[in-house]
Amino acid sequence: MKQHDTLILTASCESRLGTVDAVTGYLYEQQCYVADMQTFDDARAGYFFIRVEFRRPEQGEFNEAAFRDGFAVRAQKYAMDWELSERSHRPNVVIMVSKFDHCLNDLLYRYRTGQLAIEIPAIISNHPDLQRLADWHHIPYYHLPITPDTKAEQEAQLWRIVQESNAELVVLARYMQVLSPDLCNKLAGRAINIHHSLLPGFKGAQPYHQAYAKGVKLVGATAHYINNELDEGPIITQGVQAVDHSHYPEELVAKGRDIECVTLARAIQYHIEKRVFMYRGKTVVLGS
Repeated sequence: MKQHDTLILTASCESRLGTVDAVTGYLYEQQCYVADMQTFDDARAGYFFIRVEFRRPEQGEFNEAAFRDGFAVRAQKYAMDWELSERSHRPNVVIMVSKFDHCLNDLLYRYRTGQLAIEIPAIISNHPDLQRLADWHHIPYYHLPITPDTKAEQEAQLWRIVQESNAELVVLARYMQVLSPDLCNKLAGRAINIHHSLLPGFKGAQPYHQAYAKGVKLVGATAHYINNELDEGPIITQGVQAVDHSHYPEELVAKGRDIECVTLARAIQYHIEKRVFMYRGKTVVLGS
């Protein structure tokens, strides 16, 4: 199956009889072959979710505009929120980072080797430290220093770069600044953050040293969409690993960084593959 021949249709609506047929029946009528499908019905919330990958008809031309118009009529009957996208689409992703480079390094490797089907038009940082890494990958690097007095001005510059880059997603790859409520609202649903999963128990400086002192038995990471509540946005993915008394703080830090890299990359993958639905302050991730 070639990605350029494949489209992704996602939809959600209130739970009603016939919702699956509304999608698959229409695809059959259009002679489109369903290659992959996941559904979930939230019995408590009374809400239905579906994601379908399908191939264009093998015979004749595929008129996407006519397909959209036809499905819109079908979807309207169920008040569906829906989206149609190309499987091969490579979205523009702006990465924000401070001084810790492990997540950025990992994402650039996956981008360079094609594991992540994205384009990176810009890297933004409040420090100059990672300029050479960006230069090596021929990616524009924007050093936007910030102080309490310049926060509004810095975020205005940041937002301008996001807009000019036509970014569909912003990734906070260990960007160690709290975004303002205004910027959080602008980036709602299209900005992913990563942090260690020791929160909320070990806040502030040296969380792994705090965890070591308490004898933690698990370390991990959480990737989530940002919102106005610090580190409490809708969770996309989490990773965890068991540790014990023999792991000193430096080893906990190393394990935590590894988990952060994998967890963040997985969250981005799910997002760009249109697997994530947000509703009622949480997420549904289909086909994860």
